[in-house]
Amino acid sequence: MPAASDTLALLDWKRRVFGLYAAVRSLPPESGWALWRETRDELFRSHPQSPLPAERRDSFAGLEYWPYDPEARVVAELEDVDAEPQPVATSGAEEIAFQPFARASFELHGEQLSLEVAWLAAYGGGAFLSFRDATSGHESYGGGRYLLDTVKGADLGEADGRLVLDFNFAYNPSCSYDPGWVCPLAPAANRLAVAVEAGEKHVA
Repeated sequence: MPAASDTLALLDWKRRVFGLYAAVRSLPPESGWALWRETRDELFRSHPQSPLPAERRDSFAGLEYWPYDPEARVVAELEDVDAEPQPVATSGAEEIAFQPFARASFELHGEQLSLEVAWLAAYGGGAFLSFRDATSGHESYGGGRYLLDTVKGADLGEADGRLVLDFNFAYNPSCSYDPGWVCPLAPAANRLAVAVEAGEKHVA
């Protein structure tokens, strides 16, 4: 069992991330993105639950991103998906069960694309969307990036009944910084052939 102090630190991290996304949703997109970047850098640098190994925090100069792209913010139409829970590979030895419940369709830079949105098939649940693209394994993390993870507060909301997907806010899972973390990876259904040059990069 984790120590009580570790659990309290984790709860504080989650509260701060939930609060961050609430603030982002109330701001114009690019202003929200600037706040998101600034707050994430501070959490990575100083918080006890930072995904960075402790020995890297003092020299941490900030996460790297592509420049903000207003066209990378899209709204997606959701189409119901009737599927059983599916095992999703993780960075560790065990899989995690997610139940696909919708397909999000949208246009990005003139390309008609779609991604699967899944529900964590565990107590409490939560919506989750991760993806890989043509930058994965080169300029971005090979296991994929996250757009939506409501268990952790990552949620940009909706607009007129459609899901907001802003790829400027795509971020790397914790296991990309330290293999001691175990995270779900992008499923095969969410592998895009195009290069999504928005959001967080990955520096090995």
